[in-house]
Parts: sequence; structure tokens; C-alpha cells
Amino acid sequence: MRLSLRFLVPLIVVLGLFAYAAVPLAESLTVRWFERDLDSRSALIANTVQEPLSDLVRTGDRGKILRLFTTITQDERLYAMVYCPAAAGSPIATATAPKDVRCAALDSLGGPAQRLLDGPHGPLFVSVVPFAVDGQPPASLVFYHNMNLIARRSAETRKYLFYFFVGLSAAISLITVVIAQISWRGWVHGLRALLQGEGLWRPSDRPESAELRPIAHDLRALIRDIEAEHRSRDQDRLTWTPEALRSVLQTELRGQEIVVVSNREPYIHVRNGDAIVTRRPASGLVTALEPIMRACSGTWIAHGGGSADREVVDSHDRIGVPVGHPAYQLRRVWLTPEEEAGYYYGFANEGLWPLCHIAHVRPVFRSEDWDHYVEVNRRFAAAVVEESRSVDPIVLVQDYHFALLPRMVREAVPAATIITFWHIPWPNPEAFGICPWREELLDGLLGSSILGFHTQFHCNNFIDTVDRLLEARADRETFTVSYQGSPTAVRRYPISVDWPTASDLTAVPVEECRRRVRTRHGLPDGQLIGVGVDRLDYTKGIEERLRAVERLLERRPEWVGRFTFIQLAAPSRAKILRYQQYGAQVEEMAARINARFPGAAHPPIILKVEHHEPPDVYEYYRAAEVCFVSSLHDGMNLVAKEFIASRDDEQGVLVLSQFTGAARELPEAIIVNPYDTDQCADALHSALTMPATEQRERIRLMRGLVRDFNVYRWAGRMLIEAAHMRRSQHLRERSGTAGLGRRGAAVRLDPA
Repeated sequence: MRLSLRFLVPLIVVLGLFAYAAVPLAESLTVRWFERDLDSRSALIANTVQEPLSDLVRTGDRGKILRLFTTITQDERLYAMVYCPAAAGSPIATATAPKDVRCAALDSLGGPAQRLLDGPHGPLFVSVVPFAVDGQPPASLVFYHNMNLIARRSAETRKYLFYFFVGLSAAISLITVVIAQISWRGWVHGLRALLQGEGLWRPSDRPESAELRPIAHDLRALIRDIEAEHRSRDQDRLTWTPEALRSVLQTELRGQEIVVVSNREPYIHVRNGDAIVTRRPASGLVTALEPIMRACSGTWIAHGGGSADREVVDSHDRIGVPVGHPAYQLRRVWLTPEEEAGYYYGFANEGLWPLCHIAHVRPVFRSEDWDHYVEVNRRFAAAVVEESRSVDPIVLVQDYHFALLPRMVREAVPAATIITFWHIPWPNPEAFGICPWREELLDGLLGSSILGFHTQFHCNNFIDTVDRLLEARADRETFTVSYQGSPTAVRRYPISVDWPTASDLTAVPVEECRRRVRTRHGLPDGQLIGVGVDRLDYTKGIEERLRAVERLLERRPEWVGRFTFIQLAAPSRAKILRYQQYGAQVEEMAARINARFPGAAHPPIILKVEHHEPPDVYEYYRAAEVCFVSSLHDGMNLVAKEFIASRDDEQGVLVLSQFTGAARELPEAIIVNPYDTDQCADALHSALTMPATEQRERIRLMRGLVRDFNVYRWAGRMLIEAAHMRRSQHLRERSGTAGLGRRGAAVRLDPA
């Protein structure tokens, strides 16, 4: 429509200018025609009265001449008459004759302007006709014609001309647009395909139009040259919000809905007595992805593990979430207890989790767990195929639970754009090499179009692993792995959090949050608070954290009774023996430390092993003077960024483990080695005694980074790169340079 308007508006303007010039010209011609008509009419009247008027002139009867003129001027179109004799004679005129025209000055009426007078009832036109009487000097008859009728006809002419040009403009515009659309449709489609590297919605197998061949090569070269600059410039300038992310989907990916695959579901439905309660699980992945799905819509495929999950879904195992204000669809996949034990608790969390985290817990690999892992990946891949509404869906695969799924989806939907994000660390080749199914896992991951990690260090480890264990070509300059005929881009995408809105920040003031937390735990006003927020997992360094608090109180007894550390620990993977043991160890350590300082008016450690909703966690963040993140090995750790985002008062100190991805982005935090207990104790003391001005300077810098590099930027960068890859692939396919596709796979979607 906009292109048509660009064409039609100039056309209509030009036609309007023609109309503007034509209407005065037509009006002038019409007036001239009327003037000639009036002169002819005057001559006709003079000829008609020639004989009777000549007789009256000879007799010199002025009264009869005047009565004759009065009779003639009864015609409304003839306003007045004047008989002008020889110069020596006196004129005879009707009473209506104006005084502007004198018989002695008839020669001055040379043109239309001089022959048009203003009368009391409208314009008058003067027409002079020579009148000859035998035996008398030459005379003239002067006629004054009423121009009102002519003015009305002239106005009607202008109106008709206006309507004519309007109709003409509409007809010409319509005919032109129709002809242009018919004539240009093929050319426009061909140019669009050339620019996008595709047909309308899928790669086109039609040859290029002959008209486009001269510019095809140049256009493709231009596209390749400017896209990299365009992407980097726009990413730096863009303020990433839900609206910006939706715009990316609309402009870069034609508004396609995305499909997210994760083990963890964003909402869990559990039965509480007779009621069904909706809960948000304690998961960094959910924290990051849920606002993205709200912004982008689409479908989230996850394992339905809640006690009431089956009761709320429809016949297709779907439910709109959030309940009451659905923004996207949640598709649940059901697992048997045996499958969950083997796939999730077994291979994923007793095998891959300790393998990748290198947290001094020996990984366990069992063949039956591997079989369940393969089967569950196949089930989820089938769900992706079912939920895909196009031949080239955008699939976001989340984390180590689905390392095989990208290959399976690739085989079922070859044109899919698959983005796999590995949320946990990737170990070095030696560590990963102990996995019995290392080649199969790598093959599955390399079914992805893009494989993302939190840090460049993890990207380097993956490239090294592929180079060591697979016959693949790894380009370390572009960080692209070519395996079995297709490339996989290995990229760094530091994940982040959703920046809270102004209303969220000011909903509960910091002082009110502190009052609530102190009242809840029986702490007096002025009691300093530290907080840790984690799943109850051995990789989070909770034991090391409590040991640092104990060491602080040993070395700095002035903090006994003045400082309390509150540890929020969400239960996690309680069916795994190592997690049961770890939970018991943490509880035992907290009790032992509290018993060591019996003189303290208030316990130095408060351990809360329970699920906390996000608003409750947010309240603890805002109440604390110190947030301590002591992970022994972490991909990113969003707790650090959540704490920074929550502190609109620009106060509070972050103590952060050097073994987190967040430490590379937040150098203004106090960076510590969680294995160094004395260093961590000193860091806590520094945090508790840090001046307010220094706190403000540090946290202001960190807040700026977390605000600008938020979760929408994380997703937007992946989607923009995916869009670029889709266009490049379509260009290769149209030019005949695309490969024959990926060949073979270690694991197939069809078990047969």
C-alpha cells in the first residue's frame, strides 16, 4: 500500500496542477465565447430595430425612441440601451443606463477589460454597434448586457471541470495501479526473493527472472557486505525491551512463532487440598526464558511433573500460560517414573551435570540411563515436529537434557532453524572424553544451526572437544564447525535477566523490605543481613559460603550478634543420593555454626530449605546489605544479576565467585575464590564496612550493564543471527551452491 501511495500521490499532484491551470483557461475561453455571443446578439437587435428606429430618429421624437428602448430592455438579459448620435447630438438612454460610458468615449472600449463594468446588480458587458440613418451623421447603439447568468454558467463550468479531473485522476490512478501490479508482480517477487534469498515462505526452485540476472550478483554481494555492519550497529543502538524483541521477530523472522524445548516447565500445577495451585519453579532457565516467551508468544514444550499438571491441560496436552492472561502455549510431555529416573536423575544429572561442572563429584554413566535419555529426546523431538506450524520453524533447545534433540529435529524438519543453548559450563576435551557416548552427544549438538554458551571460554572448550573427538572441520577464526555437510555456528551469548519496571522497583521500598525480613526472623532494627539464593546443589558452594561466614565471626568477633546470613535453598533433585547427602551436610553445618556462637543474641545463619516465589526472593534481595554468590563452577549465575537489578537504591554489595560467567561481566563486584575461606571472610567484612559512596559507584556501573545487556538482548542476538543464517542458506539454495544436506546421524527420530 505504501509503495502504491508513493506512486499515486505524485500522479494526483500532477493532475491537480493540470486542473489548476486548465480551469482558468477554460473559464477565459468560456467568457470569450459569451462575449462574442453578446456582440452577435447586440447586432441582431440593432438590425431588428433598424427601420422603426431610423424613422423615429428622422422625426426627432425622443420620447418614442425611449419607449422603444424600454420595451426592448424588458428582457432581463439586456440591462440598458443608449442611442449615441453624432458628436453634436444628445444621447438617448434608458433610466438604467450607467453613467460610466459616455458617447464621446466609445472609442476607448477596445478590449474585454474595458467592456466589463460593475453594475448595481452584478457585472455588465458593454457592446457597441454602429447605426446608420440615411441623411444623418453616423451614430451608435450601446447595449448593456447583464452578466449574472454568464457568471452562473461559468461557475457551473468550473464545477464540472473539477469533477471531471477528480474522476479522471481516480480512473487513471486505478488503471495505472492495476496495470502496474499485473506487470510488476513477477519482477517484484523475483527481487524480493533475491534480496531475502528465498521465495515467499520457503526456498524457491524457480530460476531467476531474466530481468534480474544483470543485478543479481551485485545485490548478493551488497547484502553480504552490509548485513554484518547492520547487525552490529543495530544491536548496539537498540534498547532491548519486549517490544524490541517482537519487532525483531516481525522484521527479521517474519513474525514466526518460536518453539522452546526445555525439561523444566515455566509453571507447575500442584494440588493443595481440593484446590490447584500454580507455582513458578526455582530455575535460572525459567527466570530467563519466561519473559521472552511472554514477549514472543509461541509454544514451550516441557516435562509435566506437577501433581495436577494433567488435570489442567486440554486433549492435546496444552494449556495457555500464564493462567488468566495467556501469552503463549505450554505443551507438556509425560514421562514414566522409569524414564524420569533414567533420563533426568540418571544420565542428565548423575552423568552430564557433574561431568560439566567439575565440582569434585564423580559422574556416573549407566547404559540403561543412556537408553532412557535417547528415548526421551526422541519423544520431545516428536513433540517439536507436532507443534511446528511451518516447514522452517525456529526451535530454541535448552540445556544439557536434550543434547540429541537437535539432530533428531534436523532429520525430521531439514529446513528448521535450531538454536541450542547450553546453560552449564562445557568442560575441556579431557574431561568430556570420559563420557562413553561422547561422539553421539557431539553429533546431536551439531544438528544445531547455532550452538550458544555463556562465555568465550566455554566456546573454546567446545571447539577443542570437537577437534579432538570428531572428524569435523573447526574454523577457529569464524567459530564455525562443519560436520556432515552443514555448518554450526558456535557463539557466546551471555544470558541475563528481565530488567524490572519502575513500578516493580518502587512497589515495596527497601526499608519496608528490611523491616519485613527482620520481623519475619525476629531480628532487631540495625541487624545487618547477608543473603544467598540457590538451589540446594553441590555446585553452588553453599558449604563454602557458610564456612566463610563462620570464619568471619571467628576472625571478627564484633560481628557476632550484629550480622545474620540468610540462605534460601530450594530443594533440588532430592531423589539423587548425592543431593540428599549434600542437603544433610548443609543443614548439619548451619546447626553446628549456630551452636558455636551461643552468646549471640541472634543466630548467625538462618537456613530456609523451601521453595520461594520470585516476589519473596526479590524482597530478600532488597533487604540485604550483602549478596554472596559462591558457586564452585557455573555457566552464568543469574542470582548475581537479579540482586543488582533489584537495588534501585544503589546500595548493597555483591560478593561473587570467580568461577561464574557473571564474574567476567561484573568486575565491580568483590570477586573471590570460594575455595579460599579466609579471602571470602575478608570479602564479607569489606562488604559490610564499605562506605555508601563506594557502594553506589560500584552498583551503578553494574546496574547499567545489567539494564542494557538484559535477557531480551540475549534472545534478540540469537534470533538476529538465526535470521542472517536463514537468508544466507536461502541464497545458497537459490544459486545452487547449497550442500546436499546433512548426511546420516547417530540417533534417529524414528527408532526403526
